Amino acid sequence: MVIRVYIASSSGSTAIKKKQQDVLGFLEANKIGFEEKDIAANEENRKWMRENVPENNRPATGYPLPPQIFNESQYRGDYDAFFEARENNAVYAFLGLTAPPGSKVYNIVIQLLYELW
Repeated sequence: MVIRVYIASSSGSTAIKKKQQDVLGFLEANKIGFEEKDIAANEENRKWMRENVPENNRPATGYPLPPQIFNESQYRGDYDAFFEARENNAVYAFLGLTAPPGSKVYNIVIQLLYELW
């Protein structure tokens, strides 16, 4: 499974740049493999992202803005959804990945399983 983060390398928005850096920095720091898909430099990436963000996740007017996160072709969410998952220690679940052994989430799951036994 490949995490794909759709970004805009030449965005004029400081807020979008910060959100993109936040997502990419988190993935790098946690050694979560991902691909950057630049919608500013590649029209096919822009078209694909716009077509594959579900209707209920699109803004009322205009197009969905980066960063948009997918696991392969499965939509996972935008920056706000990512941020909420991070705050709730649920990024791996948000991304559709299994938490690696030794991670905080993995240790919580193991503890819960132990308590159920």
